[in-house]
Amino acid sequence: MIGLIQRARHAWVDIDDARVAEIGAGLVALVCAVPDDTPERAARLAERILAYRVFGDDNGRMNIGVRDAGHAVLAVPQFTLAADTARGNRPGFSGACPPARARGLFDDFVSALSARHEAVATGRFGADMQVGLINDGPVTFWLTS
Repeated sequence: MIGLIQRARHAWVDIDDARVAEIGAGLVALVCAVPDDTPERAARLAERILAYRVFGDDNGRMNIGVRDAGHAVLAVPQFTLAADTARGNRPGFSGACPPARARGLFDDFVSALSARHEAVATGRFGADMQVGLINDGPVTFWLTS
């Protein structure tokens, strides 16, 4: 699985002009399943995101993960992370997991996050979402499992 994480001061997801998810300080995790992913890989990505040290310690060094910082995670399904952009002017999406299977893997990812961390909010798979965030830093990392 692919996870693009962004450290945020505030983040939200709106669908049809209604706020469906919102967090204060924490991480926004844009998540994409690829064809060879498994529930175990979804759980591994969840654990990596929770433990990844992107928050500052007393010395200002990125030494604290979101779980230890007591912050939230906003998980958003984002199939475009698997886009093939090597040629031309239009991305190809054959590298993304088929939607029916990807939905289950995203659900596995969210379940793994929620089992390990209390403060989890999510976007909605397959929805036309408007995602907003105040990126803190900015700090953005690309993770895989």
